[in-house]
Amino acid sequence: MIKLRVIFIALLMLQPLHSAYAENVILFLGDGMGISTITAARIFAGQQQGLAGEEYNLAFDEFPNTALVKTYNTDSQVPDSAGTISAILTGVKTRMGVLGVSPDVPRGDCAAAREHQLPTIVEMAEEAGYATGIVSTARITHATPAGTFAHVPDRNWENDSVLPAQAKAAGCKDIAASLVDFDKGDGIDVILGGGRAQFMRIDQADPEYPNRSGLRKDMDLINTWRSRGQDRHFFWNSQGLAAYQPAPKRQIMGLFQPSHLQFEADRPKDPGGEPSLAEMTELAIKQLKHNEKGFFLLVEGGRIDHAHHFGNAYRALVDTVALSEAVERALALTDAEDTLTIVTADHSHTLTISGYPPRGNPILGKVTINPVLPKAKDTIYTTLAYANGPGYQTPYPDLSEVDTQSPDYRQLAAVPLAVETHAGEDVAAFAHGKNADSVRGVMEQNKLFHAMHAVLFDQD
Repeated sequence: MIKLRVIFIALLMLQPLHSAYAENVILFLGDGMGISTITAARIFAGQQQGLAGEEYNLAFDEFPNTALVKTYNTDSQVPDSAGTISAILTGVKTRMGVLGVSPDVPRGDCAAAREHQLPTIVEMAEEAGYATGIVSTARITHATPAGTFAHVPDRNWENDSVLPAQAKAAGCKDIAASLVDFDKGDGIDVILGGGRAQFMRIDQADPEYPNRSGLRKDMDLINTWRSRGQDRHFFWNSQGLAAYQPAPKRQIMGLFQPSHLQFEADRPKDPGGEPSLAEMTELAIKQLKHNEKGFFLLVEGGRIDHAHHFGNAYRALVDTVALSEAVERALALTDAEDTLTIVTADHSHTLTISGYPPRGNPILGKVTINPVLPKAKDTIYTTLAYANGPGYQTPYPDLSEVDTQSPDYRQLAAVPLAVETHAGEDVAAFAHGKNADSVRGVMEQNKLFHAMHAVLFDQD
């Protein structure tokens, strides 16, 4: 493993990098936020403002630099979130389903994973004295946030109850334990997201849902995390987070649900109270800025992906707009002179925008006859649909009396599947600030790592 690390660092030194640098990097990742999702969310957000919608811009639409990003995994034409986030954060493309290990590692092979670990940019930043943070609306142990700190051959090994005995005997850790045992620098400074149950014992009642308990068999990792730092603070609801005052050398962990956070559309009804993605992003930046050297922050809109898997475009679009609001908040708190901000996706989804609806037609609505087309009676269908997924119906339903703009409406799908799948086309990357012009053209996904690495490590 040491030999691989030396080779990997040597390869990094050979990469052609731009000469402009910054002290901070913020990576926004919309999980599953393909280009069709961005277009639909842009129109949706504009229509929420009373506009036709098509002319509206999300916060990152205004960024001066864009690229198309190839998302394939080394063993899969259509990728998953584990292989893709590993490419972005380590600079090396790898297999589907593995985190922080090279493509030499078969999924589930603990021994190979221990021998072929890839250092992440978060680990490098911590070792160099930067502050680091991860924010997500998914479980902190889910693929994207786990990609910052975990080196496991299976993304599903989130707690010790699901860690195979053979893997445990071979020295592999579950993902939650990997976070608590993170040994680079002084540890990740800001951890905000979901996934409480992955850190709590099976005999511990959840603070928000007393009838639910943790998933771990071995130990209470929340208190373990608290005990390993000088000034560490834990929160489980928005009230506790709102009362916190950022200060130097403090570290914070907020786990606001046993599993994923609520969809943004449902968040106001959460019994315990959850912070928004923008609120978590703001607090993270305010805390991380106390480090004079700079910081690296990953912010994931994780539930865009989940809504698409459910075939529910409404919640996917609302969560995409929430990510845009978090980007806007971050731009207000940082300076382009010393911060690189990248907004991208790990992969796309099969959402389609089709038909000939007239300008300003509700993006979640039905396609009406465009006045420039010949008059004809046709099947009633929606502008948005999926290539596959749970929305498949046969025979084709009569939508004339169906409210397709309802938050719970499930768009129709062409192929019947229990869960809608990812899609394999390129995703967009938007860049703002120092070294932003290194994000351009058609890029391999792992090249985003080099753009960020240059900002933090190649200063004069």
